[in-house]
Amino acid sequence: MYFSIRHLTKFLYSNAVSESMMETRMHPRSDQNQRCLTFHLSVSPRCRVFSYRDHLANQVHHFDIPGQHGQLVIVAESLVEVQPAAQIPAFLAPDAWAELDRMIEQGDYWEMLFPSEFAAPTPALDALAADLGVERRDDPLMVLHQLNEQIYKYFDYVPKSTKVDSPIDLALSTQKGVCQDFAHIMITLVRSKLRIPCRYVSGYLFHGESDHDRSAHSATHAWVEALVPQLGWVGFDPTNWLVAGDRHIRTAIGRDYSDVPPTHGIFRGRAKSELTVAVRVTPSQGTPSLDQELPVPEDWSILVEKATALPEQPPPPTRQQQMAQQQ
Repeated sequence: MYFSIRHLTKFLYSNAVSESMMETRMHPRSDQNQRCLTFHLSVSPRCRVFSYRDHLANQVHHFDIPGQHGQLVIVAESLVEVQPAAQIPAFLAPDAWAELDRMIEQGDYWEMLFPSEFAAPTPALDALAADLGVERRDDPLMVLHQLNEQIYKYFDYVPKSTKVDSPIDLALSTQKGVCQDFAHIMITLVRSKLRIPCRYVSGYLFHGESDHDRSAHSATHAWVEALVPQLGWVGFDPTNWLVAGDRHIRTAIGRDYSDVPPTHGIFRGRAKSELTVAVRVTPSQGTPSLDQELPVPEDWSILVEKATALPEQPPPPTRQQQMAQQQ
Protein backbone atom coordinates (compact mmCIF):
# COMPACT_ATOMS: atom_id res chain seq x y z
CA MET A 1 0.00 0.00 0.00
CA TYR A 2 1.08 3.58 -0.67
CA PHE A 3 0.07 6.56 1.43
CA SER A 4 0.41 10.26 0.66
CA ILE A 5 0.84 12.28 3.86
CA ARG A 6 0.50 16.05 4.20
CA HIS A 7 1.16 17.70 7.55
CA LEU A 8 0.67 21.45 8.04
CA THR A 9 1.75 23.33 11.17
CA LYS A 10 1.23 27.07 11.67
CA PHE A 11 2.43 29.27 14.53
CA LEU A 12 0.75 32.69 14.58
CA TYR A 13 2.37 35.22 16.92
CA SER A 14 0.52 38.07 18.64
CA ASN A 15 3.53 40.33 18.00
CA ALA A 16 6.34 40.02 15.48
CA VAL A 17 9.23 37.90 16.81
CA SER A 18 12.84 38.50 15.87
CA GLU A 19 14.05 34.89 15.61
CA SER A 20 12.70 31.33 15.55
CA MET A 21 14.67 28.12 16.04
CA MET A 22 12.82 24.89 15.37
CA GLU A 23 13.35 21.18 14.88
CA THR A 24 10.78 18.78 13.43
CA ARG A 25 10.22 15.03 13.43
CA MET A 26 7.83 14.54 10.52
CA HIS A 27 9.96 12.37 8.22
CA PRO A 28 8.48 8.82 8.15
CA ARG A 29 10.93 6.09 9.09
CA SER A 30 12.21 3.47 6.66
CA ASP A 31 12.31 0.24 8.67
CA GLN A 32 10.31 -2.88 9.46
CA ASN A 33 7.37 -2.97 7.04
CA GLN A 34 7.44 0.63 5.75
CA ARG A 35 9.65 2.70 3.45
CA CYS A 36 9.60 6.47 2.92
CA LEU A 37 9.92 7.06 -0.83
CA THR A 38 9.75 10.86 -0.97
CA PHE A 39 9.80 13.64 1.62
CA HIS A 40 9.68 17.41 1.24
CA LEU A 41 9.65 20.02 3.99
CA SER A 42 8.78 23.63 3.14
CA VAL A 43 9.06 26.50 5.60
CA SER A 44 7.66 30.04 5.43
CA PRO A 45 9.46 32.44 5.89
CA ARG A 46 11.98 30.72 3.65
CA CYS A 47 15.18 29.44 5.22
CA ARG A 48 17.82 26.73 4.93
CA VAL A 49 16.77 23.41 6.46
CA PHE A 50 19.32 20.96 7.86
CA SER A 51 18.84 17.36 9.02
CA TYR A 52 20.45 14.63 11.09
CA ARG A 53 19.59 11.22 12.57
CA ASP A 54 19.35 10.83 16.33
CA HIS A 55 20.54 7.77 18.28
CA LEU A 56 17.25 5.94 17.60
CA ALA A 57 17.50 6.56 13.83
CA ASN A 58 14.76 9.20 13.80
CA GLN A 59 15.18 11.75 11.00
CA VAL A 60 15.28 15.26 12.52
CA HIS A 61 15.10 18.50 10.50
CA HIS A 62 16.08 21.82 12.03
CA PHE A 63 16.27 25.45 10.93
CA ASP A 64 16.77 29.00 12.16
CA ILE A 65 14.83 32.08 10.97
CA PRO A 66 16.76 35.18 12.18
CA GLY A 67 14.56 37.94 10.70
CA GLN A 68 11.36 39.44 12.07
CA HIS A 69 8.18 37.52 11.27
CA GLY A 70 4.61 37.34 12.49
CA GLN A 71 3.99 33.69 11.71
CA LEU A 72 5.78 30.43 10.95
CA VAL A 73 4.31 27.82 8.59
CA ILE A 74 5.74 24.30 8.14
CA VAL A 75 4.38 21.92 5.48
CA ALA A 76 5.69 18.33 5.33
CA GLU A 77 4.73 16.10 2.40
CA SER A 78 5.75 12.47 2.05
CA LEU A 79 4.97 9.30 0.16
CA VAL A 80 5.27 6.03 2.11
CA GLU A 81 5.14 2.43 0.97
CA VAL A 82 3.76 0.03 3.59
CA GLN A 83 4.01 -3.75 3.32
CA PRO A 84 1.33 -5.99 4.85
CA ALA A 85 2.10 -6.48 8.53
CA ALA A 86 2.88 -9.94 9.89
CA GLN A 87 0.03 -11.63 11.71
CA ILE A 88 0.48 -11.33 15.48
CA PRO A 89 -0.68 -14.43 17.41
CA ALA A 90 -2.87 -14.28 20.51
CA PHE A 91 -0.35 -15.99 22.83
CA LEU A 92 3.14 -17.48 23.05
CA ALA A 93 4.76 -20.58 24.50
CA PRO A 94 4.60 -21.16 28.29
CA ASP A 95 8.30 -20.33 28.77
CA ALA A 96 8.01 -16.90 27.08
CA TRP A 97 8.59 -14.95 30.32
CA ALA A 98 11.94 -16.70 30.88
CA GLU A 99 12.90 -16.08 27.26
CA LEU A 100 11.99 -12.39 27.61
CA ASP A 101 14.18 -12.06 30.71
CA ARG A 102 17.10 -13.61 28.82
CA MET A 103 16.60 -11.10 25.98
CA ILE A 104 16.62 -8.20 28.46
CA GLU A 105 19.74 -9.52 30.21
CA GLN A 106 21.63 -9.88 26.93
CA GLY A 107 20.45 -6.64 25.29
CA ASP A 108 20.58 -2.90 25.95
CA TYR A 109 16.98 -1.98 26.72
CA TRP A 110 17.39 0.09 29.89
CA GLU A 111 16.08 3.27 28.19
CA MET A 112 12.77 1.55 27.50
CA LEU A 113 12.54 -0.06 30.96
CA PHE A 114 13.20 2.87 33.29
CA PRO A 115 10.71 5.69 34.06
CA SER A 116 10.85 8.75 31.79
CA GLU A 117 9.44 12.28 31.88
CA PHE A 118 5.83 11.42 30.95
CA ALA A 119 5.94 7.70 31.81
CA ALA A 120 6.69 7.53 35.53
CA PRO A 121 4.64 5.53 38.07
CA THR A 122 2.33 7.42 40.45
CA PRO A 123 -0.06 6.32 43.21
CA ALA A 124 -2.98 6.79 40.80
CA LEU A 125 -1.29 4.50 38.28
CA ASP A 126 -0.61 1.88 40.97
CA ALA A 127 -4.31 1.97 41.82
CA LEU A 128 -5.22 1.44 38.16
CA ALA A 129 -2.77 -1.47 37.89
CA ALA A 130 -4.38 -3.13 40.91
CA ASP A 131 -7.87 -2.49 39.50
CA LEU A 132 -6.97 -4.00 36.12
CA GLY A 133 -4.89 -6.83 37.57
CA VAL A 134 -1.73 -5.90 35.67
CA GLU A 135 0.89 -8.49 36.64
CA ARG A 136 3.06 -11.20 35.11
CA ARG A 137 0.87 -14.21 34.28
CA ASP A 138 0.05 -16.47 31.33
CA ASP A 139 2.58 -15.17 28.76
CA PRO A 140 3.81 -11.65 27.79
CA LEU A 141 1.85 -11.36 24.56
CA MET A 142 -1.44 -12.46 26.09
CA VAL A 143 -1.08 -9.91 28.91
CA LEU A 144 -0.25 -7.12 26.41
CA HIS A 145 -3.30 -7.94 24.29
CA GLN A 146 -5.50 -7.81 27.37
CA LEU A 147 -3.99 -4.55 28.63
CA ASN A 148 -4.49 -2.96 25.20
CA GLU A 149 -8.19 -3.80 25.42
CA GLN A 150 -8.53 -2.74 29.07
CA ILE A 151 -7.12 0.74 28.48
CA TYR A 152 -9.40 1.18 25.46
CA LYS A 153 -12.47 0.33 27.52
CA TYR A 154 -11.44 2.15 30.71
CA PHE A 155 -10.81 5.59 29.16
CA ASP A 156 -12.93 7.83 26.95
CA TYR A 157 -11.32 9.55 23.99
CA VAL A 158 -12.03 13.29 24.37
CA PRO A 159 -10.04 15.74 22.19
CA LYS A 160 -8.47 18.69 24.04
CA SER A 161 -9.23 17.13 27.43
CA THR A 162 -5.47 17.20 28.13
CA LYS A 163 -2.45 19.11 26.83
CA VAL A 164 0.82 17.88 25.37
CA ASP A 165 2.58 18.41 28.72
CA SER A 166 -0.19 17.02 30.93
CA PRO A 167 0.91 14.34 33.43
CA ILE A 168 -0.75 10.94 33.28
CA ASP A 169 -2.56 11.65 36.57
CA LEU A 170 -4.89 14.08 34.78
CA ALA A 171 -6.18 11.37 32.42
CA LEU A 172 -6.25 8.86 35.27
CA SER A 173 -8.39 11.15 37.45
CA THR A 174 -10.91 12.00 34.71
CA GLN A 175 -10.79 8.66 32.83
CA LYS A 176 -10.52 10.57 29.56
CA GLY A 177 -7.74 11.79 27.31
CA VAL A 178 -6.18 11.47 23.86
CA CYS A 179 -3.86 8.98 22.17
CA GLN A 180 -0.77 10.47 23.81
CA ASP A 181 -2.21 9.91 27.31
CA PHE A 182 -3.24 6.32 26.60
CA ALA A 183 0.20 5.55 25.17
CA HIS A 184 1.95 7.01 28.24
CA ILE A 185 -0.29 5.08 30.63
CA MET A 186 0.26 1.79 28.82
CA ILE A 187 4.03 2.36 28.61
CA THR A 188 4.24 3.06 32.35
CA LEU A 189 2.20 -0.02 33.25
CA VAL A 190 4.19 -2.29 30.93
CA ARG A 191 7.57 -1.06 32.20
CA SER A 192 6.83 -0.88 35.92
CA LYS A 193 4.42 -3.81 36.44
CA LEU A 194 5.42 -6.28 33.70
CA ARG A 195 9.13 -5.36 33.31
CA ILE A 196 8.82 -5.44 29.53
CA PRO A 197 10.77 -2.89 27.42
CA CYS A 198 8.21 -0.51 25.93
CA ARG A 199 8.59 2.60 23.75
CA TYR A 200 6.50 5.49 22.43
CA VAL A 201 5.73 5.73 18.71
CA SER A 202 4.73 8.97 16.99
CA GLY A 203 3.21 8.90 13.52
CA TYR A 204 0.02 8.84 11.51
CA LEU A 205 -3.00 6.57 11.20
CA PHE A 206 -4.94 6.14 7.98
CA HIS A 207 -8.69 6.19 8.64
CA GLY A 208 -10.67 4.22 6.05
CA GLU A 209 -14.41 4.49 5.56
CA SER A 210 -15.00 1.09 7.15
CA ASP A 211 -12.68 1.72 10.10
CA HIS A 212 -14.22 2.74 13.41
CA ASP A 213 -11.32 4.59 15.01
CA ARG A 214 -11.72 6.89 17.99
CA SER A 215 -8.67 9.02 17.19
CA ALA A 216 -8.99 12.24 15.20
CA HIS A 217 -8.63 12.13 11.42
CA SER A 218 -6.83 15.47 11.13
CA ALA A 219 -4.08 14.99 13.73
CA THR A 220 -0.95 12.99 14.34
CA HIS A 221 -1.25 9.70 16.22
CA ALA A 222 0.62 7.89 18.99
CA TRP A 223 0.83 4.26 20.10
CA VAL A 224 3.34 1.94 21.82
CA GLU A 225 5.71 -0.87 20.91
CA ALA A 226 6.63 -3.64 23.37
CA LEU A 227 9.48 -6.14 23.07
CA VAL A 228 8.06 -9.64 22.66
CA PRO A 229 10.04 -12.90 22.43
CA GLN A 230 10.18 -14.44 18.92
CA LEU A 231 8.39 -11.39 17.44
CA GLY A 232 10.58 -8.40 18.36
CA TRP A 233 8.92 -4.99 18.75
CA VAL A 234 5.12 -5.33 18.46
CA GLY A 235 2.89 -2.25 18.19
CA PHE A 236 -0.26 -1.79 20.28
CA ASP A 237 -2.75 1.05 19.80
CA PRO A 238 -4.79 1.38 23.03
CA THR A 239 -6.68 4.40 21.66
CA ASN A 240 -8.40 2.23 19.05
CA TRP A 241 -7.86 -1.28 20.50
CA LEU A 242 -5.66 -2.32 17.58
CA VAL A 243 -2.44 -4.16 16.98
CA ALA A 244 -0.40 -1.72 14.88
CA GLY A 245 -0.61 -2.78 11.25
CA ASP A 246 -0.38 -1.43 7.73
CA ARG A 247 -2.55 1.61 8.57
CA HIS A 248 -0.03 2.84 11.16
CA ILE A 249 2.78 4.99 9.69
CA ARG A 250 5.75 5.52 12.04
CA THR A 251 7.70 8.79 12.08
CA ALA A 252 9.70 8.56 15.32
CA ILE A 253 10.27 6.36 18.37
CA GLY A 254 11.41 7.35 21.85
CA ARG A 255 10.90 6.88 25.58
CA ASP A 256 7.80 9.11 25.56
CA TYR A 257 6.39 12.21 23.84
CA SER A 258 9.17 14.46 25.12
CA ASP A 259 11.66 12.60 22.90
CA VAL A 260 9.67 12.83 19.65
CA PRO A 261 7.36 15.87 19.38
CA PRO A 262 6.52 16.74 15.74
CA THR A 263 7.78 20.29 16.37
CA HIS A 264 10.01 21.62 19.13
CA GLY A 265 11.55 25.08 19.24
CA ILE A 266 11.83 28.54 20.73
CA PHE A 267 11.44 32.12 19.51
CA ARG A 268 12.96 35.44 20.56
CA GLY A 269 10.49 38.15 21.46
CA ARG A 270 7.50 38.94 23.67
CA ALA A 271 4.50 37.34 22.06
CA LYS A 272 1.86 34.67 22.50
CA SER A 273 1.70 31.93 19.88
CA GLU A 274 -1.39 30.26 18.45
CA LEU A 275 -0.86 26.76 17.01
CA THR A 276 -2.83 25.28 14.10
CA VAL A 277 -2.25 21.72 12.85
CA ALA A 278 -3.82 19.86 9.94
CA VAL A 279 -2.98 16.33 8.79
CA ARG A 280 -4.16 14.51 5.68
CA VAL A 281 -3.37 10.82 5.01
CA THR A 282 -4.71 9.46 1.72
CA PRO A 283 -4.10 6.25 -0.23
CA SER A 284 -1.91 6.66 -3.30
CA GLN A 285 -1.73 4.63 -6.51
CA GLY A 286 2.03 4.29 -6.22
CA THR A 287 5.22 6.17 -6.96
CA PRO A 288 4.85 9.07 -9.43
CA SER A 289 7.03 9.22 -12.51
CA LEU A 290 10.03 11.56 -12.54
CA ASP A 291 8.13 14.37 -14.26
CA GLN A 292 4.89 13.94 -12.31
CA GLU A 293 4.06 15.30 -8.87
CA LEU A 294 1.63 13.87 -6.37
CA PRO A 295 -1.89 15.24 -6.84
CA VAL A 296 -2.85 17.85 -4.28
CA PRO A 297 -6.49 17.96 -3.12
CA GLU A 298 -8.14 21.31 -3.81
CA ASP A 299 -9.19 21.85 -0.20
CA TRP A 300 -5.62 21.17 0.95
CA SER A 301 -4.29 23.77 -1.52
CA ILE A 302 -6.74 26.31 -0.11
CA LEU A 303 -5.69 25.42 3.44
CA VAL A 304 -1.99 25.92 2.65
CA GLU A 305 -2.73 29.18 0.83
CA LYS A 306 -4.60 30.52 3.85
CA ALA A 307 -1.86 29.39 6.22
CA THR A 308 0.93 31.04 4.24
CA ALA A 309 -0.96 34.28 3.72
CA LEU A 310 0.55 37.10 5.74
CA PRO A 311 -1.34 38.17 8.87
CA GLU A 312 -3.60 41.16 8.45
CA GLN A 313 -1.78 44.36 9.29
CA PRO A 314 -3.60 47.14 11.17
CA PRO A 315 -4.33 50.26 9.07
CA PRO A 316 -1.86 53.13 9.45
CA PRO A 317 -2.86 55.65 12.14
CA THR A 318 -4.68 58.77 11.02
CA ARG A 319 -3.21 62.22 11.61
CA GLN A 320 -5.55 62.80 14.54
CA GLN A 321 -4.42 59.50 16.13
CA GLN A 322 -0.76 60.46 15.62
CA MET A 323 -1.35 63.83 17.30
CA ALA A 324 -3.16 62.15 20.18
CA GLN A 325 -0.27 59.69 20.67
CA GLN A 326 2.25 62.57 20.69
CA GLN A 327 0.19 64.44 23.28
